[in-house]
Amino acid sequence: MHPAPRALRRAAVAVVLLAAAVSCAPQPEEPGEPSSSAGSTCEKGELATRTSGKLTIATDEPAYEPWFKDGKPANGKGFESAVAYAVADRLGYAKDKVAWQTVPFNKAFAPGEKTFDFDINQVSISEERKKAVDFSSGYYDVRQAVVALKGSKAAKAKSIAELKGVKLGAQVGTTSLDYIDDVVRPAQPAAVYGKNDQAKSALKNGQVDAIVVDLPTAFYITGAEVTDATIVGQFEQQGGTPEQFGLVLDKGSALTSCVSRAVDTLREDGTLAKIEQQWLSDAVDAPVLK
Repeated sequence: MHPAPRALRRAAVAVVLLAAAVSCAPQPEEPGEPSSSAGSTCEKGELATRTSGKLTIATDEPAYEPWFKDGKPANGKGFESAVAYAVADRLGYAKDKVAWQTVPFNKAFAPGEKTFDFDINQVSISEERKKAVDFSSGYYDVRQAVVALKGSKAAKAKSIAELKGVKLGAQVGTTSLDYIDDVVRPAQPAAVYGKNDQAKSALKNGQVDAIVVDLPTAFYITGAEVTDATIVGQFEQQGGTPEQFGLVLDKGSALTSCVSRAVDTLREDGTLAKIEQQWLSDAVDAPVLK
């Protein structure tokens, strides 16, 4: 039995409406295909920064070599200054769109809202610090080293065991201090200083027998600042994950993934290696303390 003409017209209308609805409905994305909104979160030069159109970068004062040059983070010279501008460029911010501010080392990764977009100041990535701040991917693999005055008992040490009886010092809140406490475990407590400058003065004045700093800083100290000092040796990495410096961001920052992506790109395309070769080429070798 054939349907009535009116019923046929109704059925045809229903088919047309259904087709229109399907064509207008959101289509599922292919696996791994980013959505248009996700793709715009790291739009170059248009990130949700502290100041619209500018990128605010922080570091401590004084800004030490070889990480910075002439105490001027904004000049693009020194390893961390060069890295900071390379990251800024990847994010879409030219040098004239970067503003620098001074933030003390410990305050950079202390709890609380930050006044900067990211901080670069030889801050080692750690699970403890991640409780208060975000970190980017690591931009430098670092080792800690011991510096002592030439001819001293500490300078003659060939092993960790031989450092247990000497007075060691380091900057507060640093991995350097952690290595003294957790790796050396000296007979007497470490001397703790607010800044590396104070630790270096203590070494010069004989208040400590040796200080612990990262290896590039150790090379600079012995080569330019305390020329009667020597690098006793460097520590082996502790655990399976290498110690790395990371850029510090506010906890939960919308910029973290964008900044990490920029650092990863700089590592993958060889830019970080080139910057390291230019500014840290001297910090390549020192005896390993075991």
